[in-house]
Amino acid sequence: DRILSGSVPPDQIEAFAAQTVLLFSIHKTLGIFTFFVALLRILWAISQPKPGLLNAEKKLESTAAETVHWLLYGSLVLVPLTGWVHHAATVGYASIWWPFGQDLPFVPKNEAVAELFTGLHFIFAMVLTLSIVAHVAGALKHHIIDRDMTLLRMWPGRRALPQPPQQAHTILPLIAAVLVWSGALGVGAAAGLYGHATTPESSDLAQVQSDWTVQEGTLAIEILQNNATVAGQFSDWTAQISFDEPAAPGPAGDVEVTIAIPSLSLGTLNQQAMGADFFDSANFATATFSGAIEKLDNGYVARGPLTIKGSSIEIELPFTLTLDGDTATMTGEVRTDRRDFGIGTALTDEAVLGFGVVIRVDLVARRAASTS
Repeated sequence: DRILSGSVPPDQIEAFAAQTVLLFSIHKTLGIFTFFVALLRILWAISQPKPGLLNAEKKLESTAAETVHWLLYGSLVLVPLTGWVHHAATVGYASIWWPFGQDLPFVPKNEAVAELFTGLHFIFAMVLTLSIVAHVAGALKHHIIDRDMTLLRMWPGRRALPQPPQQAHTILPLIAAVLVWSGALGVGAAAGLYGHATTPESSDLAQVQSDWTVQEGTLAIEILQNNATVAGQFSDWTAQISFDEPAAPGPAGDVEVTIAIPSLSLGTLNQQAMGADFFDSANFATATFSGAIEKLDNGYVARGPLTIKGSSIEIELPFTLTLDGDTATMTGEVRTDRRDFGIGTALTDEAVLGFGVVIRVDLVARRAASTS
């Protein structure tokens, strides 16, 4: 957000981005570590006899204390777990420093899922913070006001301290903790913290007359960000295709593609990608490719200028083509350099954002019916 708002000077963007990624990776890695430590701590606690409370006769106070214990244990698991699911559901940005964990089973790369778990992560973090405050306040209250041995019992080391009588523990504190979590989630929902995934902007690309009509297809890009692959797709694009299969290698037709830049879906990186230093969609709403199609001895190629953000670069897009009557299935990809189009010019370290961008096209087209 600071980069997009312009509050970071251009000459500091790269250092700021690298520092931000570093801090987020540390945060995520420590979070996963905390998750497993918390699980081990809970398993250990379950296996040990649960000591009685020194103030067991004060029912309201003892119930509140046990409720806070449940909130602490539960939140220590829920906070890192929801953060982990968010990480797995989004694309790119700040990896976890473990040999596992970038993806999770049953968690799709989906911005709506990522947004939901971002909100859950925040809510559970707030519950954890308040539980810690309540836990500390309770211990200090016992030590300063009640002047009993509760805080000393919690402190490391062995001491000859009075032992409370055995206490019958009930399920009431657990129920109270569940109600607290439920209330917190309700407050989060009322405040709109779970949000809705930002969808790519719609555009009004003019319909084109084409000898071949695209029935279905994807136009996708891939780039490395912090050594992790970030993939996205354009949902709105048109292709005007003229093609006749030649008997021998040689000219076979031409193609004109127009792409609506704001229709790019790139997960949580959408807003950044549309910014002035990247695609600058506010001033360059479309990209185009005009290519002459040629049949080769083995496969096909489309050669011509690719224009993005006002810069045109000649590219060659090799592709395979399968013809089945009036239906054609095409697959191709080309690798370009984002710097040729003035994209991400402030990021000159390839370790932060890769220079190479893979453009991949897959489509099925059908020959238009003859009107003669």
